Amino acid sequence: MPQVPQTFDALAVRAWCGLALDALGRAREEIDAINVYPVADGDTGTNLYLTLESAATAVEAVFAGHEAGGGGDPGRPTLADAVRAMAHGALIGARGNSGTILAQLLRGMAQVLAGDDAPAHSDGTGLGLALRHAADSARQAVAHPVEGTVLTVASAAADAAGAADGDCGAVARAAYEGACTALAETPDRLDVLRQAGVVDAGGRGLVTVLAALVESLTGETPRGPAARGPGPHPRAEAAHTVAAPCADDDAPSRPGGPAFEVIYLLEAEDAAVARLRERLDALGDSLVVVGGDGLWNVHVHVDDAGAAVEAGVEAGRPYRIRITHFGAGDAHAPGAERTPAERVQRAVVAVVPGEGLAGLCTEAGATAVLARPGEPPASGELVQAVRRAHAREVVLLPNDAELRHTAAAAAEQVRAEGVRVALIPTRSAVQGIAALAVHEPERRFDEDVVAMTSAAGATRYAEVTVAERQSWTMAGICQAGDVLGLVDGDVAVIGQDLTETALAVLDRMLAAGGELVTLVVGDGAPESVAERLQTRVREAYLAVDTVVHHGGRQGSVLLIGVE
Repeated sequence: MPQVPQTFDALAVRAWCGLALDALGRAREEIDAINVYPVADGDTGTNLYLTLESAATAVEAVFAGHEAGGGGDPGRPTLADAVRAMAHGALIGARGNSGTILAQLLRGMAQVLAGDDAPAHSDGTGLGLALRHAADSARQAVAHPVEGTVLTVASAAADAAGAADGDCGAVARAAYEGACTALAETPDRLDVLRQAGVVDAGGRGLVTVLAALVESLTGETPRGPAARGPGPHPRAEAAHTVAAPCADDDAPSRPGGPAFEVIYLLEAEDAAVARLRERLDALGDSLVVVGGDGLWNVHVHVDDAGAAVEAGVEAGRPYRIRITHFGAGDAHAPGAERTPAERVQRAVVAVVPGEGLAGLCTEAGATAVLARPGEPPASGELVQAVRRAHAREVVLLPNDAELRHTAAAAAEQVRAEGVRVALIPTRSAVQGIAALAVHEPERRFDEDVVAMTSAAGATRYAEVTVAERQSWTMAGICQAGDVLGLVDGDVAVIGQDLTETALAVLDRMLAAGGELVTLVVGDGAPESVAERLQTRVREAYLAVDTVVHHGGRQGSVLLIGVE
């Protein structure tokens, strides 16, 4: 019998996150298939997975920090450290309606387990209190709670946990069993589920997460629930043909719904968020606002996406804004059959640092994944992009050395689904541009991958950025505000003027020869920098061409590639 924790400690949190992520990975497609509420867009399982992946990554980072000597007890963070990281990671990585609610459930638990009485809350009684607070806070975060959804399942789990006696394992098992019972009854409480013959997808995902909690505390894997409900229709695929009702259970069902899903993180005060809730509630439905302490995750379905973002700007500082169009003939259209499109033969998926390059890649026929400064995509996001490309063969361009392992994990997962994936280890966006320029879908896959790899490898790369703090570099000590010129990932030039530093980096790169210079100019660059660099190439380096792209809001002020 494996040794399991007698109390809910940091190691239990870590194990729970890992087991839940694995379980959601296995159940993701099943959960996606039964997603009919609040919008039948078939992504609940994927959104839950991505949300939990962000939570698990945050917990691992806390453990890594303590193992490196960042904590008082190396390798063993406190329960409060672990649950706060879990909740914060889920909050900043929450996707969709279901993921946003899951983030609030985890935050509600953390508020109990990391509170002033945290040591007393690490036993079975404390776990029960945490599950109760989680269910209550999630219900409060939803503008118009609907019974028969994940909120009902969460409340049932909390009720069962509160009535249980014993250690953490006994309480977790009671919560799981209560959730399973409530999940099976969701079709009786929500007509759209009964008509489709399925249980609630978000509730199904929560049951999966609670099963992982049982396993982390007892070492035993409880039997999973069925996705089917007691309704008359035998096929879960019917989930995609049912019209979605409004988020408000008191409002009449209507044949259409809002066209856009808007999600963003928001830095704002509590009073401003209260006003924001009122405004967004008037704009659309499926409103969920979770968080606190100045950081919030906002989710809403609206017809006017711009107005939803503007409301966030009035409340505070919105960022990581994601707007998804549900599309014509989509889940909102009653009775609209979704005939799966035929897969294309080959596609390219590229990670890019700014909106400008994202547009460039899209024009070239690639699927772009936007990596905002300090927000690298998780493996689940790359997996989702590869699936969105809907191809038999996919070339994946991470365009960042630090994304190599993440991209490899994503490629491995998609290969298991029968997609042929080639990972080209591009270390910069300019290498990705070079690879994409020689991409020819008509060639044999292996030949195309070799040509793209060769083009990327023949491209030296550099970036010009501004130092945020004092630090040691390969070129000496830099101060905050210094301009840094990095060549092939290492600081080669430290300067005060951005244009002069960029010229010095360009000269250093062209000293070894080259035929084509690619410049990707960010929003923070002086207007004249591209012209000055082009003039230098034209006057000092014969037979060398220059191409300029506008990268938009990207991490570096300037990217330089030399082929």
